Amino acid sequence: MTYNEALEKIHSLLHFGSRPGLDRILKLLDKIGNPQNKCKFVHIAGTNGKGSVSQMISSVLTESGYKTGLFISPFITDFRERIQINGKMIPKKSLAEIVEYIYPIANEMTHKGDIITEFEFVNAVAFYYYYIEKCDIVVLETGMGGLLDCTNTIPAPLCSVITPIDLDHTAVLGETIEEITEQKCGIIKENSFTVIGEQTKNSITNQIISHCCNKHNDYFLAEKCNVKVKISTLQGTTVRYKGREFTLPLVGLHQINNLKTALTALQILKKQHFFDINSTDIDFGISKTTNPARFELLSKNPIVILDGAHNPNGMGAFAKSTDEYLKDTDKILIMGMLKDKDIETSIDLIKDKFTTLITLSVNNPRTISGAELATLCSGKFKNIVTAKNPQEAVDIAFTLAKEKNSAIMICGSLYLAGEIRPLIIDKIK
Repeated sequence: MTYNEALEKIHSLLHFGSRPGLDRILKLLDKIGNPQNKCKFVHIAGTNGKGSVSQMISSVLTESGYKTGLFISPFITDFRERIQINGKMIPKKSLAEIVEYIYPIANEMTHKGDIITEFEFVNAVAFYYYYIEKCDIVVLETGMGGLLDCTNTIPAPLCSVITPIDLDHTAVLGETIEEITEQKCGIIKENSFTVIGEQTKNSITNQIISHCCNKHNDYFLAEKCNVKVKISTLQGTTVRYKGREFTLPLVGLHQINNLKTALTALQILKKQHFFDINSTDIDFGISKTTNPARFELLSKNPIVILDGAHNPNGMGAFAKSTDEYLKDTDKILIMGMLKDKDIETSIDLIKDKFTTLITLSVNNPRTISGAELATLCSGKFKNIVTAKNPQEAVDIAFTLAKEKNSAIMICGSLYLAGEIRPLIIDKIK
């Protein structure tokens, strides 16, 4: 099987299963030897910041000399971003070989009524890859929720991490933040350790603490991690931690909360599980952290910033960073969103910050059309243009930026970020 054939097999699977639950993925994992039971994990759930926290922890563990698996979703430009070891994507040959082994098993299950979804299949591929490659530890990001997310087939992790929780995927996870929190807390397992990222409401923190107590977990509040910001620019933020200074290249002061969460988890690995992580490993590991499409500076002339913000919490952080670094700069925004997001609240958080808004549809069946989005934004931006596709949006933005010496920013969807990122990189070569 070739790599392209493997991708075709993966994408031929249903996006969602016929019913919720972990029974299907557990059956599949059992048929391939339960590789998830033979690995050690840091398990990360939440609405915002999961990707950044995962990348920071993975980078430091790799720098510390551990063979570190990383599972993230969604990917931005290359499917293999989802499955990594030591910062390197799974080789095409390895992916093809594992798919060739697992796909017939999943296909047989599907024919017998146990329909395996794409995410379940990819998760099984990842677990098997980390197992055969003998990873020392795997940093595992949930896909959606936690309790019924197929990453939650693992035994008790070395550490669970709950990043900030917000309203998202309400059709699946629940209509209130409390209901969503219940789902996220599903990753907390008996007799382990949990890191609680700084939440928007104290009641949510207390709800998570209650789960920790019920599951006999020692819990640690990330907000108590003593990190001091020295200077923050579009090139990154220099911080002081335990008497040392280093630079976090992920831009935006909201990333400091993510940094505190990652550092707290690393301290648990060091003190409770005796991982050999020293100060130099932290300095270099954090300074090498990358996470595409998270207030990512793609160009300095013109300034181009790509962000995957797609819900109110993410848009709030995007708006705050925009004011922090580009308050007095003329700005153009390219935006596309999915219709199942809280679009109107998100728009209100960024209105009046951009002289021109360019709307477009996202290449996803759940997209709101560029024209519909423009209508919702009417009266909240000075000028609104609707583009036919990402290339036209990029061309319009660069033309306007040249005329007005403007910065270009993109937000609204990680799917849009994946479409538009290579076009911008090609444009600025």
